[in-house]
Amino acid sequence: MMRKIQFRQALGEAMSEEMRRDRNIFLMGEEVAEYNGAYKVSQGMLDEFGPDRVIDTPISELGFAGLGIGAAMNGLRPIIEFMTFNFSLVAIDQVVNSAAKMMSMSGGQFPVPMVFRGPTGNAGMLSSQHSQSFENWYANCPGLKVVVPSTPYDAKGLLKAAIRDDDPIIFMESELMYGDKGEVPEGEYLLPIGKAIVAQEGKDATLVSFGKMMKIAWEAAQAMQEQGISVELVDMRTVRPLDLTTVIQSVKKTHRLVIVEEAWPLGSIASEIAYQVQKHTFDYLDAPIQKINSEDVPLPYASTLIEEVLPNTGKVVRALNAVLYR
Repeated sequence: MMRKIQFRQALGEAMSEEMRRDRNIFLMGEEVAEYNGAYKVSQGMLDEFGPDRVIDTPISELGFAGLGIGAAMNGLRPIIEFMTFNFSLVAIDQVVNSAAKMMSMSGGQFPVPMVFRGPTGNAGMLSSQHSQSFENWYANCPGLKVVVPSTPYDAKGLLKAAIRDDDPIIFMESELMYGDKGEVPEGEYLLPIGKAIVAQEGKDATLVSFGKMMKIAWEAAQAMQEQGISVELVDMRTVRPLDLTTVIQSVKKTHRLVIVEEAWPLGSIASEIAYQVQKHTFDYLDAPIQKINSEDVPLPYASTLIEEVLPNTGKVVRALNAVLYR
């Protein structure tokens, strides 16, 4: 049985179901308990699980990230919520130098089974310090897995899988998607981490994206369909590990590739995908690969300037036309 629920509800269901299944799981972060979550993702969880398992923290990301890592090393399975991944920069030393490396540095004696989750990217007129995308930063660190879902269905299935995983997971959502509705099964299901999906079959060009930018990708694909162009949409779902096989198979079919990502262009996930695709499918490509990132500037406050800086449907359509020589 399928029902339509909000993105935030899908995340809340995933956490609650896993916490009922395993008493070692707990949620910790700013405003997750008494306030029911800054974005109401943890609505009702304090009432069900109590203050020992749904824990409000001070505004101290470095401290509660480190506390969570210590708990994970000692057999618990924490979910650490950052109110925004912009604030995770305060805790990045713990995430990168402790969570990501502890299994390796301990010779396998201390796994760190935990999830760091919260919103990423632009969320409207919040200006430069609250609008950044750090998926590529964390994906560059061995020892971490990085998940970026684009639908409520993916959000629930991937979060449940992340909570059960024995490695530290960076689970990045979008504040602008928490109210989005989508079909989610009533029964339990998990989705594999590290596996992309072909969200729409096509034959003329491949369009790759993930997370919130999949909305832009869908709009661009629809606009091209109205011009008689068939676009294959690939949703990466996770950016570490990268499922390059699915992308390469698609490009071998369509011979053209456009990649859309919200992060800045230098050292982006799009850059790595472009490099790997040209390395493995050079003889199949009929046009240079195109990628669309945010402009290489801090995000402005004004809505008109935000539109200029971020990827949008028009930019993607132009890139698709470019690979089609139109």
